[in-house]
Amino acid sequence: MGALGPTPPPPPPLLLLLMLGVGCYARQVLVPEGPLYRVVGTTITISCSVTDYEGPAQQDFEWFLYRPEAPETALGIISTRDTRFPYAVFGSRVAAGEVQVQRLHDSAVLLQVTRLQAQDAGVYECYTPSTDSRYLGSYSGKVELRVLPDALQVSAAPPGPRGRQAATSPPRLTVHEGQELALGCLARSSTQKHTHLAVSFGRAMPEAPVGRATLQEVVGLRPDLAVEAGAPYAERLAAGELRLGKEGAERYRMVVGGAQAEDAGTYHCTAAEWIQDPDGSWAQIAEKRAVLAHVDVQTLSSQLAVAVGPGERRIGPGESLELLCNVSGALPPPGRHAAYSVGWEMAPAGAPGPGRLVAQLDTEGVGSLGPGYEGRHIAMEKVAPRTYRLRVEAARPGDAGTYRCLTKAYVRGSGARLREAASARSRPLPVHVREEGVVLEAVAWLAGGTVYRGETAFLLCNISVRGGPPGLRLAASWWVERAADDELSAASAQLVGGVGQDGVVELGVRPGGSPVSVELVGPRSHRLRLHSLGPEDEGVYHCAPSAWVQHADDSWYQVGSARSGPVTVYPYTHALDTLLVPLLVGTGVALVTGATVLGTITCCFMKRLRKR
Repeated sequence: MGALGPTPPPPPPLLLLLMLGVGCYARQVLVPEGPLYRVVGTTITISCSVTDYEGPAQQDFEWFLYRPEAPETALGIISTRDTRFPYAVFGSRVAAGEVQVQRLHDSAVLLQVTRLQAQDAGVYECYTPSTDSRYLGSYSGKVELRVLPDALQVSAAPPGPRGRQAATSPPRLTVHEGQELALGCLARSSTQKHTHLAVSFGRAMPEAPVGRATLQEVVGLRPDLAVEAGAPYAERLAAGELRLGKEGAERYRMVVGGAQAEDAGTYHCTAAEWIQDPDGSWAQIAEKRAVLAHVDVQTLSSQLAVAVGPGERRIGPGESLELLCNVSGALPPPGRHAAYSVGWEMAPAGAPGPGRLVAQLDTEGVGSLGPGYEGRHIAMEKVAPRTYRLRVEAARPGDAGTYRCLTKAYVRGSGARLREAASARSRPLPVHVREEGVVLEAVAWLAGGTVYRGETAFLLCNISVRGGPPGLRLAASWWVERAADDELSAASAQLVGGVGQDGVVELGVRPGGSPVSVELVGPRSHRLRLHSLGPEDEGVYHCAPSAWVQHADDSWYQVGSARSGPVTVYPYTHALDTLLVPLLVGTGVALVTGATVLGTITCCFMKRLRKR
C-alpha cells in the first residue's frame, strides 16, 4: 500500500513574508477542468503538468482517487517513482496494464485508465513531491470524473439492404455492377448527458478480420453533422455517387451508386458517442460496431455473353441478309443503372481483326450505319428484350465476309454519366454472297494514229461483256498517266472524263484548260475527244469500264471491272511550222546583212565623189 499524499503545515507569517520578498517561484500543478464524463468499459486519459518549480528538471508525479462514498480518503493509484505505491484496489490493474502513467516530458505525465468501472468515479488528484527550497504555490491539482453507464446501441436497420439477399446472419447480399448498394444502420444512446453521435459506414475486404487496421471507412457523419468520406471514396462523394443521410431519430442510410467490383466486402456500421469537456474540446466516450452485410458485386464482364445465328449464310446478289444477335447473362435490365449498345462488324474473308462497323444501336436505341454503308438499305432493330436483328437489303458480293456482334455494357454514374464496364464479341459468322460471273474486256486506240498540235484527238474504247444478269449497265471512264521524272506511275493517274452507268457524264480537269468531250457512240463503245491538243496533253491514256446491277431498292452495286491497254498520245508539230521559224530567221539575217553591205558601199562612193 502506498503512502498518502502529505499535506505540509502552513509556514509561519514571518517566514511567508521573507519568502514573498526574496523569491519569484510559485509551483503550479495543472490538470483539466472538470467534471469529466466517460462511459463504463472505455478509456480515460487525464493530463497533469507542473510549472515554475525548483530542483531537477524531471519531476515525479503521484495519483490519488477520492471516491464519492469516502471523499476524505485518498487511494493511491500509481506513481512515477515508487512501483509499490498503488493501493490494493489498483495493484492488479496496474500490473495488468489497465492503469498506467505515461511521461510526456520532464514536467508532464498522462494517467490512462482503461476498462473503466463504476467505482472509478470520483475526484482524481495529481500530486508532485516538492523539490523546491521553500514552500510556495500549489503541489497538487484535482479533477472530478463521473462514470456513466453504457447506453449506446447500434445494429443493422430492418428491412435488409437492397439486392438479392441470402438468408444468413449477417446477410449475404449480391448486387449487380452499376446498381445502387443501400445499407441501413440503427444507432441511439440514452445517456442522460448531452452527447453527439457520430456514425460511419466501413468496409473490410472479404474474409479479412475486422479491426481498425482492416476496416476502411466509406463515409461517416461527424459529431458536428458534417459528412466526410474515406480517401478512396472522396471523389464519389463529391460526384454525388455516394450519399449518407439520417432518416428519423435513429436510422442512418448509406447509398453507394454505381456499384463497382472493388465495393465487395463486409460492411459495418460504427457509432461513436462524443461529449464536450469543460475546456471546449470533444472527447469520444463510447464506440460500438455492428456487421451489416457481406456484399458480393456481380461484375458485368463476368456475366456478359453474346451469341449469333442462324449460322453460316450463303445468298445470291440482290437477296436480303438477316443476322440475329442474342445478349445473355445475369444482367441488370437497361434503365436507371445500366445501358447497352449492340453493333455488327464485318471483315472480308481472310482479313485480320474484327473488321469495320456495319450498323449499331447506341445506348439510347438510336441506330446508325458505319462508314461506307451510307445510303444502303440496312436496318438494325431490337426484336426481343435481348435479341437484335441486322437486315441488309439487296446484298452485294462486297458484303461477303466474317460478321461478329459486338455488345458493350455501361453503368451510370452521377449526372447520368455512362462508364463502359464490359464488352463482348460473338464468334465469327461467315457470310457468302455469290458472284455475278461478269467478265469485261476493253480495247482502246487513238483514231488516225497520229495527231498534231491544235487538232482534236479522238480516243475510242470498245467493251465486250460475258455473263451477268439481265439489265446489266456499263460505265466507262478515261484516265491519263503523265510522265514524272521520265517515269509513269499508276498512282498518279488522273480522271479525264467518263460516262456513268446512269448515263451521267463526269469530266475531270485538263491541264491546258481546253474542252473535253466524252460520249457513248454505241451500246458498248465510248469516245473521248481532246479539243485543241497541246503539248501538256502528252501522256498514256487508258479506258476503264465497269459493270453495274440495280436492285429493286434502286441501289447500284458493281459486279465487274476491266482496264484497256495503254494508248500513247503525242501531239506532233506540222512540217510548215517546223520550217517557218528557220525561214523567218534566215530572211531576217539576209535583210540585215544586205542592208549593212549596201550602206558600206554607198558611204565609200560618196567619200570618193567629194574628193573629186
